[in-house]
Amino acid sequence: MDVTLVLAIALAFAFALTNGFHDASNAIATLVATKAARPAQALALAAVFTMLGPLLVGAAVATTIGGIVAVPAGETAEVVGAGLVAATGWNLLTWWRGLPSSSGHALVGGLTGSALVAGGVGAVNWGGFDGWHPVGVVGTLVALAVSPVLGALAAFGLIRGLTVLLRTGTRRLRTPVNAGQWVGSAALSLSHGANDAQKTIGVVAALLLASGRISSPAAPLWVELAAAGTLTLGTALGGWRIVRTIGRRIYRIRPLDGLSSQTGSAAVILGASFVGAPVSTTHVVASSIVGVGGGRRRWRHVRWPIVREMLIAWVTTLPACAALAAPTLILWRWLA
Repeated sequence: MDVTLVLAIALAFAFALTNGFHDASNAIATLVATKAARPAQALALAAVFTMLGPLLVGAAVATTIGGIVAVPAGETAEVVGAGLVAATGWNLLTWWRGLPSSSGHALVGGLTGSALVAGGVGAVNWGGFDGWHPVGVVGTLVALAVSPVLGALAAFGLIRGLTVLLRTGTRRLRTPVNAGQWVGSAALSLSHGANDAQKTIGVVAALLLASGRISSPAAPLWVELAAAGTLTLGTALGGWRIVRTIGRRIYRIRPLDGLSSQTGSAAVILGASFVGAPVSTTHVVASSIVGVGGGRRRWRHVRWPIVREMLIAWVTTLPACAALAAPTLILWRWLA
């Protein structure tokens, strides 16, 4: 197998690892923060359902991500590899700062930046929508922009409804609410695996297809298992920085808050996965925490400086990764 291809595939899984630092940790953040589960228990739950996600839901998201770059087959590995270097570097930087940044934005920015250097605007599939299915850069960015709003609204509605429904409840409800958090976290892990693992799967499938190793965009089973497993490993190695931000620094959540956040986020991400819309688990979950604070009518308890810092990171991710990928591709070609 060509060395450039091997390196690009290795970078794809390195990206998945750093994606786990960010996004996989969100699936268990509220479960751990509300003490409904110990970290080891939450991690085991996330591992199982993250692995199941790409196997059960399908490959619509992988198809969307795999179609962003439109360069000749002989240039695919170096263009995708440079984009992955930029996205992975950005993930590591924001993880170190404890900022819940979007791996999806980072990947799209990196791929777009390297493709522009390789072949100009014609080397990028700008796309739009094919019915409900997002296509190319534009469709992906619309999905990434809309999904946090939907996550906040879903959590807002759920916490309002549950608060009214359970207003006469007692401490005896804590046990069923915590059990519900386990279910919600499992659903969120499943949806995360279905969406975020597919981003790596789509990139690797595009590399294998361009090199002639496979004859269709459908990725082999080993790619799906490796992507899901690497995501989960990322959580175990470094995800706790993001868990602290999501679970404690944005808004001090309670068990019912955690249940609302998990359920609303899982519904949004799973729905997006079925229509092939790449979304950010980080964005959706973080926005749902803000929605919970609003649903509790405790806007002043939301730590807005943290939210503002996160928003700045979200806005700058795509252009920053595009700018990082451009010189990376030039250096890659010089060293090759």
